[in-house]
Amino acid sequence: MSGTAPPAPPPAGFLRTFGYFLASMLFGLTSGLSNNLVAVNTQAAQAQFAATTNEALWLMAAYSATSATATLLLWKFRTQYGIRIFAKLGLGFFVLVSLAHIFTNDLNQAVVLRAVAGFATAPLGTLAFLYILEPLPPAKRLTVGVCFGLMGSQVATPLARAISPELLQLGLWHGLNVLEMGLALLSFAVVHLVPITPPPHAKVFDRMDIISLPLLMLGCGLLSVALTLGRYYWWTEAPWLGLTLAGGIAALTLLLVVELNRAQPLLHMRFLSSGAMIGFGGSMLILRFILAEQTTGVVSFFQNLGFMNDQLSGLFWVITAATVAGYLLVALMNEPQRAEGIHLVALALIAVGAWMDSQSTSLTRPHDLYLSQAMVAFGGAIFLPAAMSWSFAHLVRTGLNFISSYLAIFLASQTFGGLLGSAGLGTLLIYREKFHSSHVVEAMTLQNPMVAQRVQQYSGAHAGTLGDPALRAAEGTVMLGQVASRESYVLAYNDVFLAVAVAAAAAAVMLLCHMAYKRLRSRQTLAA
Repeated sequence: MSGTAPPAPPPAGFLRTFGYFLASMLFGLTSGLSNNLVAVNTQAAQAQFAATTNEALWLMAAYSATSATATLLLWKFRTQYGIRIFAKLGLGFFVLVSLAHIFTNDLNQAVVLRAVAGFATAPLGTLAFLYILEPLPPAKRLTVGVCFGLMGSQVATPLARAISPELLQLGLWHGLNVLEMGLALLSFAVVHLVPITPPPHAKVFDRMDIISLPLLMLGCGLLSVALTLGRYYWWTEAPWLGLTLAGGIAALTLLLVVELNRAQPLLHMRFLSSGAMIGFGGSMLILRFILAEQTTGVVSFFQNLGFMNDQLSGLFWVITAATVAGYLLVALMNEPQRAEGIHLVALALIAVGAWMDSQSTSLTRPHDLYLSQAMVAFGGAIFLPAAMSWSFAHLVRTGLNFISSYLAIFLASQTFGGLLGSAGLGTLLIYREKFHSSHVVEAMTLQNPMVAQRVQQYSGAHAGTLGDPALRAAEGTVMLGQVASRESYVLAYNDVFLAVAVAAAAAAVMLLCHMAYKRLRSRQTLAA
């Protein structure tokens, strides 16, 4: 035996911090996977409930309609009545909802349960932050704490696609429900066994909340439904979409009227209309819009080429790894004063990655986009923590009595930024596909020798099964039409990727101009 001593065990402080980090990651993953496992498996939902694509999408719409504002309501509940009862009641309710999912085989019931789940998962995001902040010193809470508090829920988006094929093989649709229930039970156990310091209580509910909160939930819920389903039912084809949008806007307008006349408003309009908060909300909207390139863009692109989730799992493991790497790296350098520089790097990475994607062809395969999608994921991962650290620091300087307004703008930008991104890019895709299809079809005439030759080649593939030359020619024409449609979609997706690249580059240029303006102002101030 050698005389070397065994390595010293890690200090108790490290083990405590690591334990709280795992708890925070569990809460974040549980919250993110609860939504994304359904969102990325709509085909499995169609098979389970014998539903059309549009009908299955109501599962996503129901979840987003309630989750948009539930966090704000539950924050008020937690502030007034305490963290323990807030966490246990919320997670206990989530366990029951997850259990009910397993025994549901009716689409209408499943839609109701998804709406309830959107409300029941709302405490998880708050718990993810509170648990990672618990062991950290105050100096690290706005830097490292923000990064790790966000990481679990953000990693869940690509992770859901990476693990879905195996879950579906194990238990089809209910395999997803079993995982959700298991995560809910683990979260409930952690809350019961691992205590945190309760934040101070304060009376935050008042009588006017009876009016304001329902208006907020109604307005955000109606807008969420319209943005989620608009491009599938099509904006001008379904009259109820217009009524939904109008109802949502009317409810939020009435909410603003009420809030402007409250002594203790839920939404402080002077704070929300400040330049700092407009900049924060705008940057969050832009981020969510351009990151829709990965969900609405790349996933749909490969699905249109005939790829299934299991064939895309390698790509999403790469995206997951890049997201984790981004959060770990930014945790080392995240400071409020560095936010603009980090944002500039993030926007440049997203712009270059989206531009690389815009060079795709019908022969592009998932491994061809590993680098570009890793760049987009890494850029998104470093952008959000920097924005949160800066905005939290601004909130602390301004006054924590504005925290409900801050939560409102953060939640609205996150929810509606993603919905606007999916709706906007999806609508652009449809318009550009029609444009390219009209040009492709216009050139497809049998008088063109190349077109006639291609039809003859496709007809030859049926020579062994069809004896009638006319039928073979018809089949060849159908196959050529399918190829033309596929190529039109490829060109349309390239336009969408290019639009994202332009949007990210434009945001980077605007940020550079803002940074130059601030530097010029500071020099003028020093000179004076």
